[in-house]
Amino acid sequence: MTSRGQGGEPAKRTVFLLAHTGRPAAVRSAELVVQGLLRWGVGVRVLGAEASDLPLPDAVETVEVDEDVLAGCELLVVLGGDGTLLRGAEFARASGVPMVGVNLGRIGFLAEAERDDLDQVVDRVVARDYEVEERMTLDVLVRTDGHVVHTDWALNEASVEKAARERMVEVVAEIDGRPVSRYGCDGVVCATPTGSTAYAFSAGGPVVWPEVEALLMVPISAHALFAKPLLTAPDSVLAVEVQPETPHGVLWCDGRRSVDLPAGARVEVRRGAVPVWLARLHHASFTDRLVAKFALPVSGWRGAAR
Repeated sequence: MTSRGQGGEPAKRTVFLLAHTGRPAAVRSAELVVQGLLRWGVGVRVLGAEASDLPLPDAVETVEVDEDVLAGCELLVVLGGDGTLLRGAEFARASGVPMVGVNLGRIGFLAEAERDDLDQVVDRVVARDYEVEERMTLDVLVRTDGHVVHTDWALNEASVEKAARERMVEVVAEIDGRPVSRYGCDGVVCATPTGSTAYAFSAGGPVVWPEVEALLMVPISAHALFAKPLLTAPDSVLAVEVQPETPHGVLWCDGRRSVDLPAGARVEVRRGAVPVWLARLHHASFTDRLVAKFALPVSGWRGAAR
């Protein structure tokens, strides 16, 4: 059904475009996407701060960053690498608008398409030929002396890390109000299934299929006999306590936002109240995506007997 505005006229469709304007490939890709969408009568909105870096026609709407930046948009199209996609996730979560990513970086697990797929992306957006998938997030809070001093969120992970390279941070890990182990380590990653292929994977954690509802806790370079990654229930509460006698640490959320953690600080991580919505263009299984992204060797596979 076609939505209609005042006077019975068809409501104008608008797509928000976010690009890594520091990359020539992203600038050229943005130009192609804008041309394709406008050709089919779909409006395009961009951030005013990025407009000067993009070759945009007058028909493109420019806006400043505020809480209503995606108001009236049906989709957020992100062009860039993992960092740009995580930046897009901040807009997507705040607005509830689904995000589709085009990978212009290296791996790009959050991306739904590659640069060579731009024409297909435009066609699918114009036709509204995509499915929307919910991804779990994390709500994060920091306590000192029992008082909440900072709150944040993450799509991939919240990591408690050492602040000084020359010294480990001493922490006690806790799950559901009970202590699990004390580590002298470089840090601890608390991740979603979406983030299992990001920092948690690099730290030795398992790959978790997005359909699995769970939380991960993965120690980073821990000096301990028991330092295995842990997979918990989705309603568990994970906590990491920075010990009083250790140097201060730092909390990173999705590698984008950080806050210093004084000795004695406590970081609590739980399932986020607000998800991020991703637009899916392909029906390929996560297994196929995993094999493709990591170039896994599968020669010799015969499949089930037929």
